[in-house]
Amino acid sequence: MYAITIREPGDPDALEWTEVTDPVAGEGEVVIDVAASAVNRADLLQRRGLYPPPPGAGEILGLECSGTIAEIGEGVEGWQIGDEVCALLAGGGYGEKVAVPAGQLLPLPAEVELLAAAGLPEVACTVWANVVMHAKLSEGEVLLVHGGAGGIGTHAIQVAKALGATVAVTAGSDARLESCRQLGADIAINYKEQDFVEILRAETGGADVVLDNMGAKYLDRNIDALAMDGRLVVIGMMGGVKSELDLGKLMGKRGSVHGAGLRARPLEQKAAIVADVRERLWPLVEQGSVKPIVGQVVPMAEAASAHRALEEGTVFGKVLLAAKS
Repeated sequence: MYAITIREPGDPDALEWTEVTDPVAGEGEVVIDVAASAVNRADLLQRRGLYPPPPGAGEILGLECSGTIAEIGEGVEGWQIGDEVCALLAGGGYGEKVAVPAGQLLPLPAEVELLAAAGLPEVACTVWANVVMHAKLSEGEVLLVHGGAGGIGTHAIQVAKALGATVAVTAGSDARLESCRQLGADIAINYKEQDFVEILRAETGGADVVLDNMGAKYLDRNIDALAMDGRLVVIGMMGGVKSELDLGKLMGKRGSVHGAGLRARPLEQKAAIVADVRERLWPLVEQGSVKPIVGQVVPMAEAASAHRALEEGTVFGKVLLAAKS
C-alpha cells in the first residue's frame, strides 16, 4: 500500500507519498480500507518533530479515518468485513489501509457520506470527552470556545447547542465569525479587535466551561472569563506551554483547570470514550443536529498542500485527505 511518510522533520514538503508495508489485524483489531483521513494540528506538530507518536503507534500521521473493514482479527465481535466505519486512531490514517483496535470504531452515521465521516472521530471524541464527560456542560450553561472556526470549534458549537447551552466563540475574522453564527454560536468575538473577557462578562456574566486550544497565552484571561464554579479545559498549546497561575483568582471562583490529551490515553479509556460517543452523541449526528463540517478535500498524496491550508488558517472546519480518487 501507499502512505504519507515524513522524510525528515520540517515544513510540509517533508511529506512523501511512498510505498509501505500493509498493516495486519492483530488480536482485537480490524484493518480498514481507508476512504479518507483528516488533518489535525497534532499532525503539524508531529511533522515538525515536536509531537512524537505514542509507543506502538508507528510514524505514519493521521488520528482519524473513514473507510470499510477489510480484515478482522481474533477476538473481534460485532463487526463484519464490508462494514462502513470511521475510527479514532493513535496514528496511521494517512495511508490506504490502517489497523485499529475494534474499541475505537464507530459505525458510519445515517445520512453522513463516507468521505465526510473521516472528519468526525477526533473532534467528536475530543469535544465529548472534555466538554460533556469531564466538564459536564449542561442545559442553560455558557460555553466559550476558542478557535470556533476550526474542526474542534465547529463541532463544539453544534454539540453545545444540541445540549441547550449558550455558545460564545472567538475567531480572527468577521467572515469566520459569521460562519460560526450560522452553526449556532450566540456570541461571536473577533479576538484581534475585541476583549473576549469583557464581552463575555457583559453578555453572560462569565463562562461555565471554557474549551481552550491556546494554553499558556490565554491561561490568566480564561480564568478571568470563568463564571463561579467554572471549568477551564485546555486541549492545545498553540500559545505556549508555560504561564503563571493566579491560584487566588482561581480559588475565588471555585474554578478548576483541566489539561486534557486524547492520543496517548490507554486503549480502555479510548474505548470508553468511543462507546459514550456512540451511545449519546451519534444519535445527534444521525438526526442532523451535529454535522461534520468539511472545509476542503485534498487528495491524500498531496497532504503537503493540506498541511499548508491548515497552517494558514483560512479553512472553515476540517481539511480532509481523500485516499481514493
